[in-house]
Amino acid sequence: MEKKTRRPARGTRKRDVPLSEAGIYSAALRLIDADGVEALTMRKLATELDANPMSLYHHVANKEAVTRGVTRMVGAQFRTATPEDAPWQERLRLLAADLRSLAHRHPKLMAYSFSRQPDFLHSDDPFWIALTESVEAAGVPRPEVSKTAALLAAVVIGVLAAELNGSLRRWSALTPGRPDGRADGAGDAAPESADGAPDGPDLDHMFRLMTDTLITGLENRPAGEGVGRDAGL
Repeated sequence: MEKKTRRPARGTRKRDVPLSEAGIYSAALRLIDADGVEALTMRKLATELDANPMSLYHHVANKEAVTRGVTRMVGAQFRTATPEDAPWQERLRLLAADLRSLAHRHPKLMAYSFSRQPDFLHSDDPFWIALTESVEAAGVPRPEVSKTAALLAAVVIGVLAAELNGSLRRWSALTPGRPDGRADGAGDAAPESADGAPDGPDLDHMFRLMTDTLITGLENRPAGEGVGRDAGL
């Protein structure tokens, strides 16, 4: 009887393609998209790559380094096709919409990055570069551009984080209060019914409303007024 060749255990057989940082980040992104950052481990990542767990450490230091690398890889995918001669208002709308699209493509990663990675944005990030250019085009003095852009980014990212974790949907269902402390109407809608309508709140409309509100604030900003202590904030 012919002796059968035993197949090596998964994670121990030789890989046809050498490990690389890019390959590790791509595999990690697949796992994060499926189960979230918290469920990611170096052992699971090695299994996904069909590699020995110890071999990963020749390319990445630890899980934190992996998540940061994945975040930068996804952030580099941000590409807005905003014409340079378009009005700054339209450029800001497209920037915000593109960031939202990216967040919806990788919601688990982006929710984690928004709340756990303060350096999610950096000076050479495509979104940040385009945002500061748009803010400067709005007439904000150059010394105030970064602070103004930081405030805009904080609002947009805050709204996206609330949308991804479900808070925005829940908050939009709350019944307006009254000065006497009583709820106006029959009370808050049930959590599962969002705003009481079968389909819940129109989050697309709410995001556009947020963007338009930010743009209106910049449009009505007094000429020459800074952002921060000198402006009375």
